Amino acid sequence: MMIWEIIKTIILGIVEGITEWLPISSTGHLILVGEFLKLDKSDEFKEMFDVVIQLGAIMAVVVIFWKKLWPFGKKDNQHPLNKSPFGQMVKTDIFQMWFKVLVACVPAAVIGYLTEDWVDKHFYNPWTVAIALIVFGIAFIIVENWNKGRKAKINTIAELTYKAAFIIGIFQLIAAIFPGTSRSGATIVGALLIGVSRTVAAEFTFYLAVPVMFGASLLKLVKFGFDFTGSELAVLLVGMVVAFLVSVFVIKFLMDYIKKHDFKVFGWYRIVLGILVLAYFGGKAILK
Repeated sequence: MMIWEIIKTIILGIVEGITEWLPISSTGHLILVGEFLKLDKSDEFKEMFDVVIQLGAIMAVVVIFWKKLWPFGKKDNQHPLNKSPFGQMVKTDIFQMWFKVLVACVPAAVIGYLTEDWVDKHFYNPWTVAIALIVFGIAFIIVENWNKGRKAKINTIAELTYKAAFIIGIFQLIAAIFPGTSRSGATIVGALLIGVSRTVAAEFTFYLAVPVMFGASLLKLVKFGFDFTGSELAVLLVGMVVAFLVSVFVIKFLMDYIKKHDFKVFGWYRIVLGILVLAYFGGKAILK
């Protein structure tokens, strides 16, 4: 029985690792896959698992972009704080990047925390997921068509202003409220609309995920409590490890992909998937 639980967990970890970074909604996919692969655990554990498994995916960002995320080190420090021994260890450009990330986190952190239980109760369902998949799929296609031929105004993280970071944070809030929107999808759409290049939009989205997902996971763990059974702990750890390994490959793939392609293929995928979800759950409701 435990072996079957581990197999289901591996599948869920693969789904998380792929969908967390591609703009197609990891939460939406986990809800949908959960309809067919139900963990033999309490509802409270499954709710926590769907969020905390994302820590594995986040660690992939930390590993891949470590040099761009760690704000200390004398080697290759092109923007030291000052000439003192300590100042030469401080990378001011990376600190500035983290300040922008924190600014972008404010909308989702405040509103998301205040509305979390209400959102889980009213929007955490297949119908909301399907509608969000379709709506943001259409948005991707419209934005990419509008953006075609336009020259990006912001081509590096350093050029990203605090105002732009806050606007991107507003779009992240949409994803926090409506499961199926995709956090990466919403922030990328928002970034493209204000003139951010695809590469910078994707990279900033990765950085933005680090504090957001750590914070969300911590809240879920505190709410659930740390009194895990051996089986629960094994399932959680396996899911996180699998999500990490898959995420490493997916992040590298996406960064290479967007250098030559736009995001419209993900928009069409979302629309088709959303229609299939509506058809499946609509038929299921009629047959009841």
